[in-house]
Amino acid sequence: MAAGLVISAPASGVGKTTLTLALARAWRHRGLNVQCFKSGPDYIDPAFHAAATGRASVNVDSWAMDRGAISHLVGRGADADVVLAEGSMGLFDGVAAPGVSGTGATADIAEMLGWPVVLVIDPSGQAQTAAAIAAGLRDYRPGVRLAGVVLNRVASPRHEDLVRRALNDAGIAVFGALPRHAEISLPKRHLGLVQAEEQAEIGKLIDEAARFVAEHVDLDAVLRSAASWTPQPAANGLNVTPPGQRIALARDAAFSFVYPHMLEAWRGAGAEISTFSPLSDEAPDASADVCWLPGGYPELHAGRIAANARFRSGLRAFAETRPVHGECGGYMVLGTALTDADGVRHEMTGLLGLETSFAKRRMHLGYRLATLAAPMPGHRPSARLRGHEFHYSTILAQPDTPLAVVHDATGAVIAETGSQRGHATGTFFHLIAEDR
Repeated sequence: MAAGLVISAPASGVGKTTLTLALARAWRHRGLNVQCFKSGPDYIDPAFHAAATGRASVNVDSWAMDRGAISHLVGRGADADVVLAEGSMGLFDGVAAPGVSGTGATADIAEMLGWPVVLVIDPSGQAQTAAAIAAGLRDYRPGVRLAGVVLNRVASPRHEDLVRRALNDAGIAVFGALPRHAEISLPKRHLGLVQAEEQAEIGKLIDEAARFVAEHVDLDAVLRSAASWTPQPAANGLNVTPPGQRIALARDAAFSFVYPHMLEAWRGAGAEISTFSPLSDEAPDASADVCWLPGGYPELHAGRIAANARFRSGLRAFAETRPVHGECGGYMVLGTALTDADGVRHEMTGLLGLETSFAKRRMHLGYRLATLAAPMPGHRPSARLRGHEFHYSTILAQPDTPLAVVHDATGAVIAETGSQRGHATGTFFHLIAEDR
């Protein structure tokens, strides 16, 4: 029987990921098997989770997934000793209109699974008010149970004492306090944390975080606060159809944003996946029946992509007879051109007419519900696809036939419709699940 906990906070940037990784590695050092999950749409944190635990981590998302799919995914923690779900944003932060089983808030997952929440609180610039915030979060939603808090970035022993006293008076357990001057952090990038696979020293960073947290946090008390949990049999699994029987998947530093549950679902349905590297000037496997270009950071490598003639000609030849699909960055590479942050225009593969620019930055962020107007690999026309969009590019041209009618989480129609031309399709959103 596993012990389940949710790691959350009042807001982003407080230290959820660092605490999650540190707890996971510290318990692993004690001989425990630890399974992590990520609540919400995030590619980067699950890779760090896997680095910390030695076990693959997947996303669970109450806006895009039904309870059966979430139960199916969480069931992978059945053989673990401890299961940690890392939240996104603040504990109750989601969209205004519910999706399949919730608003996408971390609190949805905590209530659904019955796991108590460990809050990471940053009391910088305050003292007793931190207790008021924690108490407010504790009492906001009856179905969500607070286990206690870990204080991060505490300025001094006196500061810690003031906050601890206030929390104790409010009846909230304090598991530990991390001093500000010794903060452990991980490198940043414009879309979040640098990917774990790019960090040669990631193991050492996580070990240092585990050592630091073990010195200042009562690991035994945190573990005792976890809920005993036995996975419930899922009535159904993931509603994911592979885009083909044999899938050529672009995979390198420019094309790395693929939700782990999608690849597992494809393989579970019997599909074979062969990877290739556009950055190494490799073409897709000629024996594949579909090619998939995920998102990532093509804007950081646009010059190399433009110069790699074998990749470009191989992809064009593939698309003459078989489907090619691109998500976000992959969609941009299927387009005519990409202008990087320095204003340099790079020719892309030209399978679609899309032209994008990072010189004119504009953030696009949020859930997306797309109703397909044309087929795309693995999905029929009229299918309703749920996904998430997050990028900083500006559309300069999107002249091809729209692939879908796309709404945001409020129901508003958005301009990022995706495109279809010949065998090529592309979307700005990353697919999470199809409505049943």
